[in-house]
Amino acid sequence: MKTRWSFSTNAFRNYSLTQSLAAIAECGYSGVEIMADRPHAYPEDVPPLQRNEIQKQVAAFGLEIANINAFMLTAIESFHRPSWIEPDPAYRSKRVEYTKQCIELAAELGAKTLSTEPGGLQSQYWDKKQAMALFREGIEEVVPALQKRGVTLLIEPEPDLLLETTDDYLRFMKHIPWPEVRLNLDVGHLFCVGEEPVQCIHRLSSHIGHVHLEDIPAGRQHIHTQFGDGAMDIHAILDALQETGYDGWVTVELYPYENNPVETACRAREYLKQWESERNSVKSSQG
Repeated sequence: MKTRWSFSTNAFRNYSLTQSLAAIAECGYSGVEIMADRPHAYPEDVPPLQRNEIQKQVAAFGLEIANINAFMLTAIESFHRPSWIEPDPAYRSKRVEYTKQCIELAAELGAKTLSTEPGGLQSQYWDKKQAMALFREGIEEVVPALQKRGVTLLIEPEPDLLLETTDDYLRFMKHIPWPEVRLNLDVGHLFCVGEEPVQCIHRLSSHIGHVHLEDIPAGRQHIHTQFGDGAMDIHAILDALQETGYDGWVTVELYPYENNPVETACRAREYLKQWESERNSVKSSQG
């Protein structure tokens, strides 16, 4: 099974989207995750004609859109706010409306998936049950748009947010009956909260709609780190994805490397090529 590699434009915040696409293609990726935030594709900044142009550029560079990243929202406030669990209903609705706009954007760009935050910051609520209910209500509001446009919304557990762990995600999903809502598996996030990614991949395999991949330091701090510079067993993680039959996109997400994103993207791709080579050698030796 051949893995499909993508790189996220959120490492290229100092570059235009066109420059980002060119660099990602040059590094040897076949896919791109486009950030639905400034400066790349914040929906309000991208009129219909420009969306057509983005489609043409993606194809011209020999890329496909792996995912639309609708997690970070610095065009309004920050990476995490406005969130799905804002106490102020009017402010909470900004996240809902933004997500609806991103669903339209994804559909018009030909993207199948859209990733979002797992509720909001833990510091925003005093009652977790109430926060879970608010998150579910928000998701329910966008489901009709997902169904109409054929887009899947992917929830991405993250340290210090409402859903951090595998158990958090699975408990929440018991109350989500819509097949249009699945998981964006960021393996580094689960490592940060004390879980072992390989075990998580096997446990969550039926939920995974897209994967974010990065390394994480030995202290398990939430710092996205270049492959080989952290403590995660990247090869074992990739092997586990193969073993479970995952055939979707694996997007490298190294947004802290804004000062040298081209070098970072290319170095990561070389690391992945090494894994591919080693895996192919093992297969050949096994006959």
